[in-house]
Amino acid sequence: MTPLHAPAPASQCKNCGAPVTDRYCSHCGQRVGQLEQSVWHFTQEAFEDLTHADSRLWRTLGALLFKPGYLTREFLEGRRARYLPPLRLYLVLSVAFFLIASVTSPKKTQSDAEPIKTPAQSAQQIQSLCPKFLEWGTQIVGKRFGEVLSASCDKTLQSGGHELQEAVLHNIPRVMFIFLPVLALFSKLLYWRPPRYYIEHLLFYLHNHSFVFLLFGLERLADALIPAPSFIRFLGLAAPLYAIFYLYRSMRRVYGENRARTAGKFTVLALIYLAIGIVTLVATTAFSFVML
Repeated sequence: MTPLHAPAPASQCKNCGAPVTDRYCSHCGQRVGQLEQSVWHFTQEAFEDLTHADSRLWRTLGALLFKPGYLTREFLEGRRARYLPPLRLYLVLSVAFFLIASVTSPKKTQSDAEPIKTPAQSAQQIQSLCPKFLEWGTQIVGKRFGEVLSASCDKTLQSGGHELQEAVLHNIPRVMFIFLPVLALFSKLLYWRPPRYYIEHLLFYLHNHSFVFLLFGLERLADALIPAPSFIRFLGLAAPLYAIFYLYRSMRRVYGENRARTAGKFTVLALIYLAIGIVTLVATTAFSFVML
């Protein structure tokens, strides 16, 4: 039987029919060779794909975590094949982050737990707010919408707010597809000289949000797996500080402006980010509440 890594006797790719001269088809990228059926060989090939043939994964994650703005510059300068595509990277890391966030929760010390509401307190607060929502919804939209809000209030009260929290967490990744293009539009307005393509700003945000998902995903995993409260508190402080430094350095590397101009635009974009983020979170929460 012909091994999987050896070229097949045929001179054409079995996937697309293009002529083949090496281990991979130059047209579609499929590896040439017969499929080996043994589990052991399949496992070997899978490990090779992960660690060698597709070493782009590790190269991309390393650059993303420790080299601010590097991936964006590499992509803009045409060096793209050695790294994962920006959109795929963003999608994979965003899904991984929200999955980690849904199954882990930060450890709480005694002092941390004091200001946190109990389920009974949360339910009491929700119960006091629901009549206001019902009145607002009925007056502005109509009686039928008020009935929808009433049902949402009942579900929220029965779950102590947990069902609403899960719904918001589920909807945030979708809302980010609107959030990022809006931020890229503000960046285009802020960096109007020299003129840049809109896609360059969008690419910048895709890479930087991928970094945020990776950094805080790792922080949440450490929080869940490492039984060392002092180390976790250190990570809780270090991760946001590193993120601020990283985003500033990324702006300098991608846009090439001096420290003062970069700091000024960083501050403006941070305020815009905060404002849009609050509006987005409120809108997502309201939508999630209505759709319960």
